Amino acid sequence: MLLGTVLVLLLLGSAGTASAHAALESTDPADGSVLKSAPRTLTLTFSESVALLDDSFRVYDPDNRRVRTSSAHHAKDAGDTASVTLPAKLGTGTFTVAWRVVSADSHPVSGAFTFSIGKPSATTTPISTAPNENPLTGSLYDIARYFAYMAAALLIGTATFLALCRPPNPTVLNKPILTGWWTLLASTLALLLLRAPYEAGTGLATAFDPAALPKTLTTRPGEALAARLLLLAATAAFLLRLRGRERFGRVALGTGAALAVGLALTWASAEHASAGIQVPVAMTSAVLHLLAMSVWLGGLTALLTVLYRSPDLDAAPVARFSRLAFVSVTVLVVTGVYQSWRGLGSWNALTGTSYGRILIVKLGAVVLLLAAAAWSRQWTARLAGAEVPLQVPELVRTGADAATTKPSTGDDKALPDPGAGDGSPDGYRRGLRRSVLLEVAVGVTVLVITTLLTNTLPGRAAAEAQQTATPADIPAASVTMVPFRVGNAGGKVQITLDPGRVGLNSVEAVVYGPDGGFATVPELRLSFTLPSQKIGPLDADIKDEGGYWGTNSLNLPIAGTWTMKVTVRTSDIDQVSVERRVRIVR
Repeated sequence: MLLGTVLVLLLLGSAGTASAHAALESTDPADGSVLKSAPRTLTLTFSESVALLDDSFRVYDPDNRRVRTSSAHHAKDAGDTASVTLPAKLGTGTFTVAWRVVSADSHPVSGAFTFSIGKPSATTTPISTAPNENPLTGSLYDIARYFAYMAAALLIGTATFLALCRPPNPTVLNKPILTGWWTLLASTLALLLLRAPYEAGTGLATAFDPAALPKTLTTRPGEALAARLLLLAATAAFLLRLRGRERFGRVALGTGAALAVGLALTWASAEHASAGIQVPVAMTSAVLHLLAMSVWLGGLTALLTVLYRSPDLDAAPVARFSRLAFVSVTVLVVTGVYQSWRGLGSWNALTGTSYGRILIVKLGAVVLLLAAAAWSRQWTARLAGAEVPLQVPELVRTGADAATTKPSTGDDKALPDPGAGDGSPDGYRRGLRRSVLLEVAVGVTVLVITTLLTNTLPGRAAAEAQQTATPADIPAASVTMVPFRVGNAGGKVQITLDPGRVGLNSVEAVVYGPDGGFATVPELRLSFTLPSQKIGPLDADIKDEGGYWGTNSLNLPIAGTWTMKVTVRTSDIDQVSVERRVRIVR
């Protein structure tokens, strides 16, 4: 049942669009800009360092033909930029740029924008700022990451419980340790194979490209995954050497701790902590957070295993784990507060960003986990109290062969009766098993939410991007193509409103003939009406500017869907009027 719940959470968590962590701050040329001459380079600036792919830039001309560019590189050796060189002759019209890079915390980010040379033109290239992801590849990669987290918690937590809590029958923990090791190995190999198609947003076939794996191993995420494999090999040798021991010396404990820290570093070096502010402190915090989480949740799984496999378990190992869990929770709280502050940046981000909202859900789950832990501590205290030997009535000799019982003071009545049903040690063990099982279930949920949080753009980065970038829902210009037909002849008028918002707008209207080339007409009129507010018609009063018709003084006072009426006169007696709806925003 628990496994089914986890899988549902995993699939739901990976079904949506993956959020990236490097926010685009600016582009040169700017999105929607109209240039007098062709630029020689395209440059994008991000909120953090990015890695470049072979196909990081795809530039399309107005006819949707791909433009040949140079290989992507960092502008002026700045890691937070991506740039390509354009050919000397681009022509005129609107060009579309699709881009994709990998942020410093290993997540790909992609989008698109347009710029125009001379005058805007029609383009058939679809514009989308959403990540270009292959759903199957993205889902499999996310599931592998979830299982890697869970396996690390199981491996590190169970081994720590075995070494520090010293259960009476350590052999019952061999299976959880092996399960954790093999699951972490399998998930790491899967991540290594899926890394190339995950970065490129392509299908699974890319994973089997002979050049894919060698290239992945040259990237920071690939190096981290390779290091994890080496550490797993060292961990296997270490566990085999210590197999069967019930006590561990300082050297063994130190070696095990070093291996655990090394495994945690393979996550910290390739995720949120490796980018942004205070990187050394953040990575230290991330390592401690992961280790504390593993010791607590993995230790709970180990404790649950021991409780079921060793029915006569005494209270000593449980009490030792209770103290260890308290230290883990303390570390989790301290590091969690720091990481939340670092990721959010402000109180507004707590409710105003996806990162903040997921963090609220996680905090709620952590509160439930702490409540379950407090319940377990109560059962632990009862179990420890139940195993205190009952006070034996003191014999008071009154003679050589006579004995009388010293009257009870009444204090012994407070001691639990070991054979009194649910008040017996067995009853307390059953209660402890239920509370620990609840802790494990809530803990798995917390772990899933934590992994979702690592897939989400931090609130601080989102706020920085909003301060420097134009909001995506406000268009840089409104471009409308209006076809017309007069008699046997026809054509189209391309009308550009800049910025396409309430207030003053400039208008550029270009007439194209039936062959798609520029055409001249004796007269072109343009008016706007807002029927919902009974405003208009407002005459745009456009003038022939030699090649196009335009004005800089069109005032549209209210946001809404306006009716734009275009009247084209092709001769002294032939003219036609066409209407189109145009959305004007604030």
